[in-house]
Amino acid sequence: MAQLRPWRETRVLLTGASGFIGAHVLRRLTVLDADVHATSRIPPSHGGSATWHTVDLTDAGATTALVRGIRPDIVLHLAATVSGARDIGMVSPTLRTNVVSPVVLMTALAEDPPDSVVFAGSIEEAALGDPSASASSPYALAKLAATGYATMFHRLWNLPVTVLRIATVYGPGQPDQSKLVPHVITTLLGGVAPRLSRGSKLVDWVYIDDVVTAILTAAQSPHANGHVIEIGSGEQVSVTRTVATIRDILGTDITAEFGVLPDRPFDHDQLAHLDEAARLLDWRPATGLTTGLRRTVEWYRSRRNTMSGKENP
Repeated sequence: MAQLRPWRETRVLLTGASGFIGAHVLRRLTVLDADVHATSRIPPSHGGSATWHTVDLTDAGATTALVRGIRPDIVLHLAATVSGARDIGMVSPTLRTNVVSPVVLMTALAEDPPDSVVFAGSIEEAALGDPSASASSPYALAKLAATGYATMFHRLWNLPVTVLRIATVYGPGQPDQSKLVPHVITTLLGGVAPRLSRGSKLVDWVYIDDVVTAILTAAQSPHANGHVIEIGSGEQVSVTRTVATIRDILGTDITAEFGVLPDRPFDHDQLAHLDEAARLLDWRPATGLTTGLRRTVEWYRSRRNTMSGKENP
């Protein structure tokens, strides 16, 4: 696959750069020596080699000024409110961040289109392609709407945008302790039994490094523009089996308490179909679940040991 240009000669606008996926993408781009302009609501105290911008992407004027000032070659839009909560209070935040922001950004980019735009979508959208399916959450519906807008911008105004419908991402450094993998790992490391729902949901888990590779490959692929591509492992693993694997890696006798929390209503099993990713991106996941979970456990364990050492010198 021919690259558009070497990464060291590429100016990248990366939104959501301080989030879980964004931070990993930023580290990879730093290694590749790309010229990165990163946005975040709250930039980190140590921004590394990236140029950081604080901007409200729902503000059309500020976003247009940002785009005109940077004139990016590639845009990676990862900023999002990521929550599967079935809470009416999540409707407005997900609408603003996950629909209004990408629409405002695409409108600004359409004035002078970059070489490529990659949007992080969600596998949760895929189930909504079935007219009989119910939206599982405000997040899923907002992501579906954003994908619809991206497709429209490509067809009507030739914006070279690709949407990656990403399955459930896990790996080292995931800050949201409400997510299953970090919650179970940190709880078991603390000697406490995780309290969970029944655990029957089938999840398509995809390791963070594989997701980063997919995002950067899509950004450099001449075949991806205008497509909606599913990214995952292509395998379904139940929550109960996932937790059992984590327990085995940790070597703990503590058992999770399944069924003490209610299942989320309208939850869908997940499965990414990888034919398009293989055909258009020549991408396939490289990290099996056990290997990925082992790396993740070791990261959290080492971090816990480091913190314990500071507390008890």
